[in-house]
Amino acid sequence: MSPNTDRPKEDTKRATVVTRFAPSPTGLFHAGSYRTALFAYIFARQNGGRFILRIEDTDKERSKKEFEDNIIESLKWLGLEYDEFYRQSERTEIYRESIRKLIDSGHAYVSDESQSVDKLQGRTSSGQARSSVIRFRNPNKKVAFDDLIRGRIEFDTTELGDFVIAKSMEEPVFHLVNVVDDMDMGMTHIIRGEDHISNTPRQILIFEALGAKPPIYAHIPLLLSTDRSKLSKRHGAVSMTEYRERGYIPDALVNFMALLGWHPAPTPGEPEKEIMSLEEIIQTFSLDRVQKSGAIFDDAKLNWFNKQYISKLGDSEFASYASAFLPDWIAATSPQFGRLIQILREKISVLGDIKTALSPGGELAFVHSLPDFHAEMLLWKKDPSKEKARMHLEKVQSLLAAISDDAFTAESIKGAIWDYAEAEGKGDVLWPFRMALTGQERSPDPVMCAFILGREETLKRIDSSLKKLSAA
Repeated sequence: MSPNTDRPKEDTKRATVVTRFAPSPTGLFHAGSYRTALFAYIFARQNGGRFILRIEDTDKERSKKEFEDNIIESLKWLGLEYDEFYRQSERTEIYRESIRKLIDSGHAYVSDESQSVDKLQGRTSSGQARSSVIRFRNPNKKVAFDDLIRGRIEFDTTELGDFVIAKSMEEPVFHLVNVVDDMDMGMTHIIRGEDHISNTPRQILIFEALGAKPPIYAHIPLLLSTDRSKLSKRHGAVSMTEYRERGYIPDALVNFMALLGWHPAPTPGEPEKEIMSLEEIIQTFSLDRVQKSGAIFDDAKLNWFNKQYISKLGDSEFASYASAFLPDWIAATSPQFGRLIQILREKISVLGDIKTALSPGGELAFVHSLPDFHAEMLLWKKDPSKEKARMHLEKVQSLLAAISDDAFTAESIKGAIWDYAEAEGKGDVLWPFRMALTGQERSPDPVMCAFILGREETLKRIDSSLKKLSAA
């Protein structure tokens, strides 16, 4: 292979732009595959073209319906709508015709020349299909193509030999079915991972043998793990549905992965823009700005993106997303959860963190029930006096009792106790208040805790702590 770094211009004038995502249903749909689908989808939509989903399931032993369903489900969740859908396993007759055409034209042949094409479709006396393969007759020439990302690439195909295009008339292999489908579906642009560069010369030879012009190629950089190894089903890759189950926002994933290997052109005088809707990405996307080197898939960066999107959710939208991640004792439609939204929105990066925070041992576990604790925990470390702790709690209790249920907001709670806390010492007043409400050394500030718990439960818990102090 001989690459030239000068990139050709994007050619969108051939015809209506048609791109495709052509996964093999041999595993769960993961980030590397999705980023390929995303770039192909964006390019098609940007140019008013068509985006095709083609399931490459000719590998009958490894292809599974569950993986196909996972691909379709993931695309739907991520908002990538395809215009046409195909399964290669349903197109065997089309491939058979192409194989026969190649053989008849002399571009392909049966590897065992003692058997005719007709016999390849027959069976042996034992009832098993014959194993002879069909090979493409390599013209042993140089093949060149202009890659929209990598520039001019040239291959000497001599080293490829006469390569296999089918195991039998009913069993075409990857290179042939790809070409036949791309021809039949009017593909104008092939956007795929750089690991397919080595497949391109074989496919161009088949295009030419079938009398068709090859599409335009754009080989995007691979996704890498943080250790710079290739992200794959076996190394570091997580399925898209697992991201959904962990509590990622689909728009955040779209935004994050669009910027893996691509960045929009900078606007003079403005900072680099990272938070972008799919519509904004479609408007600004250009294959000219796709980098050649591998892009690092950094979970920490993805979490940052997800947090930005969570922070922008309105209360009702947040509750809708959160409903799948709540423990059984609280409902997303409950008033108490409504009071939790503000603090959750500030603290979590993924929605799955909600259940962790509200479960036993979590920072917000006190919302469900007050853990047992010793009375000594109510004493402020700088002045561990039971009398003062009791005095402060009684005062806070009386101040809060004066607020009505309807007016029991974070603002009114703070307004009621703040002057007293500043006069007596914030730690002296707020520490026993916090401990009385949560029974935890680490928790949100007591004003927010009281607001979340509500007036009745707040006063009840303060009263319980006063009894602890009396008993001690």
